[in-house]
Order: sequence, then C-alpha cells, then structure tokens
Amino acid sequence: MRLHISAISRSAISRAAFAVLIAGSALASSAQSAPQWDYEGRNGPLLWSKQDPAWKACNKGEQQSPIDIRGAKLNKALQPIELHYVAGPVTLVNDGHTVRVNVDPVSFIVVDGTRYDLVSYEFHHPSEHTVKSKLSDMEVDLIHKSADGKEAILGVLFDETIGNANATLASLWPHLPRSAGRTDKVTDMVNAGGLLPADRGYWTYEGSELTPPCTEGVKWFVFENPVSISRDQYNAFANLYKLNSRPLQVPHGRKIEANE
Repeated sequence: MRLHISAISRSAISRAAFAVLIAGSALASSAQSAPQWDYEGRNGPLLWSKQDPAWKACNKGEQQSPIDIRGAKLNKALQPIELHYVAGPVTLVNDGHTVRVNVDPVSFIVVDGTRYDLVSYEFHHPSEHTVKSKLSDMEVDLIHKSADGKEAILGVLFDETIGNANATLASLWPHLPRSAGRTDKVTDMVNAGGLLPADRGYWTYEGSELTPPCTEGVKWFVFENPVSISRDQYNAFANLYKLNSRPLQVPHGRKIEANE
C-alpha cells in the first residue's frame, strides 16, 4: 500500500512540476514578446509606433511632445497655477528609462478650476523641451492627473552651475537607484515645490505624454525660468543616463501661450 501511495504522490508531484514549468515558460515568453522601446537604436523614437499598434500616436500624432518653444503669444487671461504641494516621503524608481519619484497622493495643482493630483515626477538628460532651439542641461516633469484621468504636466528646466546645489535634489540624489528595477525609499520629508523656480511664469500648449503610448490631450506648462543645480548634481544623473530625452516633435501649428 505504501508503494502505491508513493507512486501516486510522485505522479502528482510530476504533474505539478510540469504545470509550473509551463506557466514559467509562458511568463518568460510573454516578457520576451512585450513591446520594447528605448531612446536610441532599433527600438528608438522613430520606431516606437512599430513596436505596438497602441503606440500609433508616437509617430502619427499631431500633438506630440516635446517641442521647441518659440513665438509664444502673451495671454493675460491665463491665471497663475495654484500650487498645493505637501512634503512627505517618496520612493525613487529606476525603471530602465529614467528615475521616477513616486509620491503620496496629497499634493495637487489647480488650473482653470480643475484639480490635478501630483502622481510622480521624472528626470531627463538633456532637457526634453528647448527654448528657441536651446537645450537645457536637464528637465524634471511633474505629472498630475485629474479625477477624470486628464493629465497636466509641469516642466522645469535645469541649468548646471559650479555651485548652487538644489536643496530638494540634495535630499533625493543620495538615494538614486543605480540599476534598472531598483527602488529606494526616502523617509525624509520631500517637497516637490523645491524643484520649481521662484518666478512661476510659464508657457503652455496642448501636447502628449513623452513616452509610449504617447497619449495626446496633455496640458503642458513649462516654466520660463530655469532652476540652478550644481555640477555634482548634474553629473550624478548624467552618469546614470547619458541620453533619456525624446527628440523634438513637429508643432503642426499648435499655439504656444505665455501667462506673463
């Protein structure tokens, strides 16, 4: 009887092991077949839409970001952005394309009476946007979403200087995850408002997300005044990502407005 039970047990174990092997193979196959994208090479920006039909807007859309900011028209009716940023712990994520900072959903902005909650912010080197064809050393994009899923993104340009370290980056940079897939939690109180310039004049236009699927309908607000960061702060990120910015997109006659 013991032999019979042992045989059944071995058979059950074999079937279970086989099922696990099949499931593992399916997951590996799924991971390998998932669409890939990058900022250079055969998976670079010019070919993003070929990686996945859902990414068609990346190369076929007419309201894509980033763009060169020039010829902005003053619109005195544009109101200042209401900023309601609260300090709190954050988590830094190296996703293989950038370092993203995830925040607790307590900070928000108000634009034209609509509230947009701060979801995360991410860094790019060099800047995504240019001003009259001039690149900045880096850019941080603060991503906000409204209750109905609409996006508003604040873009801040960074200029590297010998001194003038940014206090908020000084809190974040010791926790930079050095490799893709790594995360690090900052338990100190970090306020994203410390990444914004003192003068909050901005340019605004209708654009898109910067990465696949490149969804359009995003309200962009790029601050006119850059923020200074130190050479050490610049180098710390540039050594991680030598290039993680998307090429400029065709404006297709889009209106760029300035609030001051």
